[in-house]
Amino acid sequence: MKQMIRNIDSIKSEIQKACTKVRRDPSEVKLLAVSKTFSVETIKAAYAAGQRLFGENRVQELCQKASLLPPDIEWHLIGTLQRNKVKDVVGKVALIHSVDSLPLAQEINKQALKRNLSVNILLQVNIAEEESKHGFALEEIAAKVKAMCQLPGIKIRGLMTIAPFTENPEEVRLVFRQLKMLAESLEKMRLPEVQMQELSMGMSGDFGVAVEEGATLVRIGSRIFGTRDM
Repeated sequence: MKQMIRNIDSIKSEIQKACTKVRRDPSEVKLLAVSKTFSVETIKAAYAAGQRLFGENRVQELCQKASLLPPDIEWHLIGTLQRNKVKDVVGKVALIHSVDSLPLAQEINKQALKRNLSVNILLQVNIAEEESKHGFALEEIAAKVKAMCQLPGIKIRGLMTIAPFTENPEEVRLVFRQLKMLAESLEKMRLPEVQMQELSMGMSGDFGVAVEEGATLVRIGSRIFGTRDM
C-alpha cells in the first residue's frame, strides 16, 4: 500500500515537472491506471491510495472487475474492441479509447441508441504506421470523422495513439507531436459532436515526453503496479 502511494505520487510529480517545463496546467493531465491482468485486491490498493481512473484492455475482464469494485471508479476501455463485444461494454465505461474503424463506430452507435445513451469515444490513430498496431491512417481520418459525426449515439472526444516501444522517449516525441497537430486540424473542421478535448498518449516509459507534447490522459501500468500478474 505504501509503495503504491509512493508510485502514484512519483508519477504525478513527473507529470507536474513536464507541465512546468512547457507551461501547462498540471490539472489538464489525468492519470489512467492500466489495471489489465491485475487482481481486484491490487486495484483496491490503488483505489485506497486515491486513484479513481482505471483502464482495462478486455471487455470481459473490465465487466468482472467493475462488478466487484466501488461504483465511483471511472472505467476506460483502452484495448482493441471487437464489434461483437460492444453490447457488453456500452454504458459501463466513461470513455472508449480504441475506436479504429467506421464499422466499429457504427456498432457503438447502434448499441448506444438501443439504450438511449451517448457514448464518448476516442479515435485510435496509427501515427507511426506500424503493421502490428491498430488505428486509422493519417490520410483517411478526416473523411472517417466526417462520417462518424453523423452518428447520434457517439461523441468524438479526442484521439489516442500507441507510440513504438523505445528505450529513448525522445525518439517518439514526433509521434506525440503529430497526434496533437492532427487534433488541432480536426478541431478546425468544426464538425458536430467532435471535440478534441482528450489526447490519450504516453505510457510508463514515455509519458513525460507525451505530456510535454499535449497529452491529457497518460496510460500507466507497470510504474504503478509493478510486474504484471499473468
